[in-house]
Amino acid sequence: MRLAVAFAALALVGHVGAAEAFEIGFDWEGLKLCNTGRANTVSNPRFVIKDVPAGTQSIIFKMVDLNNPRYNHGGGTVNVSQSGTLARGAFRYKSPCPPRGSNTYEWTATAKAGAGGRGKTLAVAKARRRYPE
Repeated sequence: MRLAVAFAALALVGHVGAAEAFEIGFDWEGLKLCNTGRANTVSNPRFVIKDVPAGTQSIIFKMVDLNNPRYNHGGGTVNVSQSGTLARGAFRYKSPCPPRGSNTYEWTATAKAGAGGRGKTLAVAKARRRYPE
């Protein structure tokens, strides 16, 4: 399964005060190839979340195009308190749509102590992939 491979190749960037290594993984499965030059607002990809720090009430997700970091793809905040799978449709963001070839996109997940993305940052995890692959 491509997600398992992506999760195994996950680039864990770091964590803040967490006893375990907070990790995320994702895939582009089901995302239609965008070749119009315009980004569409779509449901989030499916995420696998591992080792959510104790006390986490929400996780903020944000996507950045590493080839064009000034473009705001957005993201979303979800109330999550445990490891598992975050299904598609939890939030909406502007999908990847590189104008030429493929770009590398990075999701950052920030575990927060409060609901709705408020409170102390408990840990940060990052994962990246090329689109299209």
